Amino acid sequence: MGTRTFFQHREEEQKEERKQSLQMSSTTRKRKFKTSEEEETFSPSDLSIAAALALTSETTQDYKLRREAADLELEQRGQKRILFGNDLEKLELEIIQNCRLLRVRADREALRRKAVLKARQEQECIELCSGRPPMFWIPLRAHTVWERMEVTLECTVLASPPPQVTWYKNGIRIDPLRAPAGKYRIKNKFGMLTLHISRCSMEDSAEYSVEVRNQYGEAYSFATVLVRKYYGKESGFDSEIYKRSLLAREADFAFPLKPLFSREKEPFTLSCYFSSDLLEHQRDISWFRDGELLQSSDHQELQYQNQEAALRVWCAYKEDEGFYTIRVPSLDGHKEQTTYVFVKDAAAGTPGAPGSPLSVKCHDVNKDCLSLSWVAPSDHGGSPILGYYIERCVAGSEDWIPCNEKPVRSCRFPVLGLAEGQTYQFRVKAVNKNGISHPSKTSDPVTTYDPSKDKRVTVIPYDDGRMIEIFKDDLEGHIKIPLPPTNVHASEVREDYVALAWDEPDPRGRDPLHYYVEKSVVGSNSWQMVNLDTPANSPRFALFDLAKGKSYCFRVRSANKYGISEPSLPSEPVTAGAKLAPLPPPSQVLAFRDTKTSVALQWDKLEDGLEPLGYYIYCRESGTEEWQSVNNKPVTCTEFTVPGLQPGKEYVFCVKSVSEAGLSESSPETDPIVVRPAIACPSAPHGFALLNCGKQNMTISWKPPKRRGGTKILGYFLDQHDPSEPDWHEVNIQPIPQRVYTVSDLEEGHLYEFRACAVNVAGVGELSEPSDLFRCQEWTMPEPGPPYDVKCTEVRDSSLMLHWEAPLYTGAGPVTGYYIEMAEEGSEEWKQTHKQPIATSHMKVSDLEAGKCYVFRVRARNKAGTGPPSPPSDPVVAKAKAGTNEIELGVDEEGFIYMAFEAPERNDSSEFIWSKDYEGPPDADRVQTEEKGNKSKLILKDPSEKDLGTYSVEVTDVDDDISASCILTKEDLDKLLKRSHEIRNPLIKLISGWNIDVLEKGEVRLWLEVEKLSPNAKLNLIFNEKELTSTPTHKINFVKGKGLVELIIENFSEKDKGTYTAQLQDGKAKNHFTLVLVDECFAKVIAEADAKRREWKKKQGPHFIENLKWKVTEDCEVLLTCKATNLRKDTSFQWFFNKKTQAGGTFDPQTGIGTLLLKKITKADEGQYKAAVSDDRGEDDTQLDLTKGAFEDLLKELCRISALSASPLKIQPTEEGIKICTDVKYFTDYMKTTWYHKEKQLESRDRLKAGSTMNQIWLHILNPTDADKGKYTLELFDGNSSHKLSTDLSGQAFEDALAEHRRLKERAIAEKCRARVVQGLPDVATIMEDKTLCLTCCVSGEPYPEITWFKNEKVIVFKDRYKMEVKGSFVTITIEKVCNEDTGKYSIYVKNKYGSETGQVTISVYKHGEIPIGLEEKEAPGGIRMKKYK
Repeated sequence: MGTRTFFQHREEEQKEERKQSLQMSSTTRKRKFKTSEEEETFSPSDLSIAAALALTSETTQDYKLRREAADLELEQRGQKRILFGNDLEKLELEIIQNCRLLRVRADREALRRKAVLKARQEQECIELCSGRPPMFWIPLRAHTVWERMEVTLECTVLASPPPQVTWYKNGIRIDPLRAPAGKYRIKNKFGMLTLHISRCSMEDSAEYSVEVRNQYGEAYSFATVLVRKYYGKESGFDSEIYKRSLLAREADFAFPLKPLFSREKEPFTLSCYFSSDLLEHQRDISWFRDGELLQSSDHQELQYQNQEAALRVWCAYKEDEGFYTIRVPSLDGHKEQTTYVFVKDAAAGTPGAPGSPLSVKCHDVNKDCLSLSWVAPSDHGGSPILGYYIERCVAGSEDWIPCNEKPVRSCRFPVLGLAEGQTYQFRVKAVNKNGISHPSKTSDPVTTYDPSKDKRVTVIPYDDGRMIEIFKDDLEGHIKIPLPPTNVHASEVREDYVALAWDEPDPRGRDPLHYYVEKSVVGSNSWQMVNLDTPANSPRFALFDLAKGKSYCFRVRSANKYGISEPSLPSEPVTAGAKLAPLPPPSQVLAFRDTKTSVALQWDKLEDGLEPLGYYIYCRESGTEEWQSVNNKPVTCTEFTVPGLQPGKEYVFCVKSVSEAGLSESSPETDPIVVRPAIACPSAPHGFALLNCGKQNMTISWKPPKRRGGTKILGYFLDQHDPSEPDWHEVNIQPIPQRVYTVSDLEEGHLYEFRACAVNVAGVGELSEPSDLFRCQEWTMPEPGPPYDVKCTEVRDSSLMLHWEAPLYTGAGPVTGYYIEMAEEGSEEWKQTHKQPIATSHMKVSDLEAGKCYVFRVRARNKAGTGPPSPPSDPVVAKAKAGTNEIELGVDEEGFIYMAFEAPERNDSSEFIWSKDYEGPPDADRVQTEEKGNKSKLILKDPSEKDLGTYSVEVTDVDDDISASCILTKEDLDKLLKRSHEIRNPLIKLISGWNIDVLEKGEVRLWLEVEKLSPNAKLNLIFNEKELTSTPTHKINFVKGKGLVELIIENFSEKDKGTYTAQLQDGKAKNHFTLVLVDECFAKVIAEADAKRREWKKKQGPHFIENLKWKVTEDCEVLLTCKATNLRKDTSFQWFFNKKTQAGGTFDPQTGIGTLLLKKITKADEGQYKAAVSDDRGEDDTQLDLTKGAFEDLLKELCRISALSASPLKIQPTEEGIKICTDVKYFTDYMKTTWYHKEKQLESRDRLKAGSTMNQIWLHILNPTDADKGKYTLELFDGNSSHKLSTDLSGQAFEDALAEHRRLKERAIAEKCRARVVQGLPDVATIMEDKTLCLTCCVSGEPYPEITWFKNEKVIVFKDRYKMEVKGSFVTITIEKVCNEDTGKYSIYVKNKYGSETGQVTISVYKHGEIPIGLEEKEAPGGIRMKKYK
């Protein structure tokens, strides 16, 4: 029995050992192939590992057969033994089994370790010898499966060393531990990568990718998995997967819609941007205003282009204000955004006029009347609205006709006197005591018609769509006198009118009806017809100007062409003038914080079921009295968000109800509320970094949330996770106040990731994304660890301040400095800002490009080298934000030097953190801080050079950086100390020191001006150590309100020489001011006083008020003028030149102006000019010295005006050459002229002659050649400045001038050589008969001319008595024994090739003893009398 039991136990032990061996082998292989991301190809190392594992896990076939037989026998024995075994035997068996099992396990584990170590060494050697980047031998392929099926994605990769493998779904890393249990299985067997997805659902439709990466490179492979449903209609384009694929690509809103502020009569555009182009099914965009669908029209346009949907309104009205919603279709329904558009009133035409009414609508339209309603404006202009004016026009015209003479007080009005079938439009204006508003937007066109017409027509349809119309009038027969109307009642009772309505008589007849209305005061039996001249055509009528407080009854008569009916029954009594009371204001108006620029309002509805037209909201800044309208169109809801407020400012709000009676009183004001964001949970922390690592602990840091929720962060909760485990574990139970924490109790060599969430008073915020995986392995590197908490403050357009914390791990030695690196956002190119390390943990970064976005990181350095970089800072844009303030340096009213900073915004928990030189708060013994509202003040207790340095301030617990700094220099401190001393030791401020004025009569006024003084101020005036008092000769004036001190000395003399001191005191403030009036200063004053005293006496008679002065006129003439006053008829005026009387001057006694004109001034006009006036009261003169420098100045001005009068240079060809000249009004030798040719100065020479006349300046070029071409410049120098004139003598201008010169030269030569009669022939010659006549003349010409004589135009033949003699140039004709026949007209004609000329003489022969009458005789040689006619 014992032996059997022993063998039985032995067999059971062997069986258990074999099972354990199998489990060990299976477990080992499973772990190897499950977790390995390194083995992808079969290598010798892989084979060695497989062989080692086979030794520990595989068995032979014979052993398997024996094991199965033993197992069967063991089971049979065990069944029998169970009946006889006991507890002791079971315990013994368990002990033996456990001992053997532990021994076998230890042996196998030792063997396995050796095999793995050897294989690893071989593999590392191979990898070092042959490295290659990853490459996909077989990539992933796409799969389409049915819902609830499984799918496996496979690919094969080649790489050495084995790469890291990461699977992604739609770009998001797949983590099997985070997914539902068994959802994903990832394997890596000898380079074959597989991803198994079980029980696919519609959410599994996605793009899957695998990333493989080693030190030589990386590779990617992509594949799409499409999951489809089983049933028909849900497949294809209607399938859920197709819809979900579209959902993934659907565009979303890129930014939230923001409130828009516009103004009446101006355009506005409301734009909405999308993240991508809209898909086809999304393009049916809808816009709504207050729930009403909007369409494109002449007033507005809807557009979509380039991922932007826009609503454009061309001319905004207050009716366009409201909630605007954009709705975009999507597969899940629709996406929408809503915002509010504000339309402010247009600028009032009259200051203080109200805003325009709005929402003008027509009601109860009839044939000749209708009812008009509108909404009162929110802005009454500062005074109550007195009423409204209504205007109408025919649609399409601009001829607006008033509908009422007096303002209507309510917002409803009946309009009478309209034409049936006409289309009208209406508009309304509001009026107050200051003026009339702009007109409202015109109403929609409305056409008057008979509303009862449709009721009196019966339509009977029959086949083929035809209809029979039966008019009730045709069935009523012929009615002549109509019946009276019925149901006369008041439809509206207002303060200004009563509107009546009644029913038409039945039957009414075929003929048109009109109506007459009668009224009667209740209690009287008299009826008065109201509308005798204007009968109503509709069963509606309005009565105006009824006596207020009286009760009336009304009745109506109907009339047609046959007559008037009996009156209707009277209406119920109606009391006129009852004022329509406005609604009460809403109650319980509450204001809540919303955002940093908006406040949310809520209020209760009106009680007793009252329904207003809407509500107007008003706000004002605390401390002001002026209310501002928030909305200009009533809102119907009881909650509203007021945007566009100033951050950090305090506001008060109220609400008014709107009804037909106008606006209600203001609701109770809300409690003052500061515009700050509402408190909310913070966003997630970010930027996790590993700062230090030990064997079992890690020090982690992170960055604060970007949104703090409007309050202080109370702490953080931190979670840790080991990727080999499915669950996350809490690190702390209580919030961690700091952002650095050491996590303990970790396992060395394991990878860990962390996440955190922030907590504030609103609750726990969002959970952050997991950090990177950090390996828990003790740091032993000699270099320092990374710095952390890199942040930017004082961000401006080109600079910022960078701060960081020192690394916790210092390495082999202390940190000796830091290197700063920067890069533009999105760039991987990091640039080092400084070559030398920075010793401090802060640095100012300058020379940034405004508007660009940067990131920064920091590296620490010690003696061993430079450590790894810190996590990069948050991106920061180099641009000063709107509202950024700087630190103000100043001195307060008590003389304390302070530095003040006002934050544009802050939260309730925000604090102002002051720092000196960025090393911590200033010394509390030297400074104190004060805070009030958004302003913090740092006061220096005892200012000295110890306080010099850089002061910075930062506001905590705000989302955006609010910080600033300033440098307190020695120069600044000295100025502030001086100002502080002045405040603590006040001096009366001097505005204007001692001044000396000599008055008109020669009195001397000494005065000074200080700041305004109080009525209690005192003055002591000291002269030469003696106090002065006011006397008639020394008057003292002290004007305290103006701070004026003056002393007027009547007869200023030598006695008044000395020192004057004014001693002033006003409360604590004192000062004294001294004037020393001696020596040259005294002599100057007394001389001026004497001169003015004499001048004043002189002015008692005629005197000059304008001294003699000269002026050069535009005609270059010199005009001397002066002006005298206090003239009489007997006052004489005289001009003098060099003490001699000068004639030619003029004097006008009426104006007192004397003038002397010098037309052409020369050197002779240089001298002394004087003008004198005199009478029996006295005399006065004025002198003008025109010598030396004064005369030279006159000539300069004359030359300047003459130079300005110069005409452009002209080119004038002459017979000698070409003349270039300019005309001036007057030329003097004082004007210097210089000629230039091609910028080279010209000198007069044989071919160039420069000259001038009184009115012309010229340059004569004689015998011009091509060398004379070019630009000619004349420089005129007037003694002060030069004036240049230029002309271009080249090209065609030169050719034309040269041609003209040659023509003129030829003409001159011809004129010179032309045959001519020079002299000798008289006009008339008389001779006595029988005398011999000799006429001699001189002729010239080259060649010598031909000579011909004529008598009475006939050629003279020289023979007998006629003879001609030529001697050189003299030609003589001789007539012997003249007789009466020789009387006549004789002429000599000379001619050569250049021309000809004729000389004439008349010969008169008289008889002996005759003397012709009317002739003067002149004896000539030979008895000839030469005579000329008188």
